[in-house]
Order: sequence, then C-alpha cells, then structure tokens
Amino acid sequence: MSAPVGESRADDRPWRLGPMVRSVTDRVPSMRPGAMIPRSMRAFPFTAPTTPKGAVVPDEESTLGIDYDSDWARKPFVNSARRVIQESVLRAGIEAMTSPTVNGLDRLGGLDGPVVFAANHHSHVDTGLLLLTIPRRFRERAVVAAGADYFFDKRSKAILSALTINAVPIERLKVSRRSSDQLLALLADDWNLLIFPEGGRSPDGWGQDFKPGAAFLASRRGCPIVPVHIDGTDQVLPKGASRPKRNACTVTFGNPIRPGADEDVRALGDRLGRAVAELADECQSDWWSARRNAALARTPELTGPEGVSGWRRQWQRTQRRAARDVDKERGGRAWP
Repeated sequence: MSAPVGESRADDRPWRLGPMVRSVTDRVPSMRPGAMIPRSMRAFPFTAPTTPKGAVVPDEESTLGIDYDSDWARKPFVNSARRVIQESVLRAGIEAMTSPTVNGLDRLGGLDGPVVFAANHHSHVDTGLLLLTIPRRFRERAVVAAGADYFFDKRSKAILSALTINAVPIERLKVSRRSSDQLLALLADDWNLLIFPEGGRSPDGWGQDFKPGAAFLASRRGCPIVPVHIDGTDQVLPKGASRPKRNACTVTFGNPIRPGADEDVRALGDRLGRAVAELADECQSDWWSARRNAALARTPELTGPEGVSGWRRQWQRTQRRAARDVDKERGGRAWP
C-alpha cells in the first residue's frame, strides 16, 4: 500500500547520523570520547585535584561582601580617575535627573575635616546627589558607607562602587566590629564619611528610625556630624523602581553637631535625628517656621504620622507635598 501524498514511510527517510555514531561508540569502548584522551591527561594538573579520604578541605577566603578590600580605590591615580568620572558622567546624570537646589552651605563655613555627613535615604540617587553637593574640599576626600550585602555581592558591582563613589563595605544586617574599625581608621586618616543612618532606602517616602552608627563613629573619633536632608529623590528613583524620572530635588545642610564630652551615643543620635527632622520641616515650609516649630517641640517626625499605615500614609505625604508646592507658587509664606 502506497503512502499518502506528502508523507513518507520510515524506511524512506534519510539516515540520521547521531544514532549511528552512538551505536558504534556503545559497541566499541575505545572510541568513546573519554577514552580518546590519553591516560596521562586524565589526572592533575589537567583535571581537578582529588582529596584524600578523611582530609578536611579549608573554605576559600571570601573576597566579596564585608571582606572586599577597597583600599585600592584610595590610591592617588584612582582618586584622580574618580574626580574625572564624578565631574563628568556622574554630574551630568544627577543634574539632568534632579535639577538640585542646595541650601545651607553657609553653615559649613570654617568647618574642617574629617566630617561625618549623615542624611536621610530615599533612593540610590541620594549618594550621587549628596557627593556632588558637598563642598569640593570635603568631596575630594570622601568615602561612602555602602551596604556590603548589596553593593559588594558581585565583583563587578564592588569594583564599580569603589571606583565611582569610593564606597566602603559595611555590615548593615548585624553589628560588625570590622566595619566600625575600618571607618574609624579612615576618619583618623582625615577622610570624610557619607553615611545614611536609616540603614536602607525608605519603602514609602517617609523616614525610618536612625541607627546609632553615625553617632558612634563621630563620638569615638570626636569629629562633627553634619545633618543633611534630601528631598525629592523618592520621585526620581524610589525603592523598587528600575527607570528614573526627572524631578526637582533639594539638599539642605544643617549646622554641624559636635559630640559632648560626656554625651552618650544614644543622646547624640537623638540630636542628629531631630536636626534632620528640623531640616525636613525647613524644606517643607521655611526657616522661620521650622525654628518656631523646633522651639515649641512641634517639629513633624521624619517617620510620618503614628498609627497610620498603607494608603493613608502615602496620601498624607502627597498632601503635605502638594501644600508645599502651593506655597511656592504663591511666592512663599509671608513674613513672619
């Protein structure tokens, strides 16, 4: 019986080479791929070394995360290359996205390093924006405390972070003596430190409680802390977003805070948190209103309204921003 038009029987199909080769190698062991390699090339060093039974193989030393050595990024040649990168590529990108307004630089007059700059944290854009708005005398010797679990989990990210922003890995998920010792050594070597005491980006645009790391470092080193408030970057690249959007941002520098002789780290951290909250109030209203609220202990908390969650927190933040924009359109609040 003939096959239908357009079809062929199995016996009429072309031979397949793969099954034929497998059938031959299965019958002749010497023709198998592994058997064709000389016996002298089947052992070390052509293959991985074997481990004797009972031998304990030590773990390989980690070179990423908190163990990443970023000292190379502070060599003179690398410092020069980083200045070029920051003043060209980084500055062009930051200014195109944020059109930054900088307030309070007059409060840093006469201030010498080393200094700890502590700011609120909404976005990855915060680091570049803060780096490019601090005075040049601090920027040229500035390091950035960056999460070891995020910026140093891969070698490519670690190299890029260390090269472009002079990042130093810190442990933010647990207390690490190694992180604090490294940062204290850099402060002792007259490097300025940029740090975000919240420990991570805000998930909803409101602030988070400050961790005591910045206050601890300033207290141990005896150097001043400059509180900084960054506004608007949560609209540029919020947490979870992959594409940035253009939005005007404001960076406000506060008066330097110097640790007291017998001041507790917790008390110093509380002073820092209040100072950043007052700068946020100043950004939302004006200097005089912020000073009055601080004197009356009515400064709004960075963390937002208590007892409110979900869409109501986001709505209240949106309303607060809208009220500020209306005041700006009217030319600001009338004195006083």
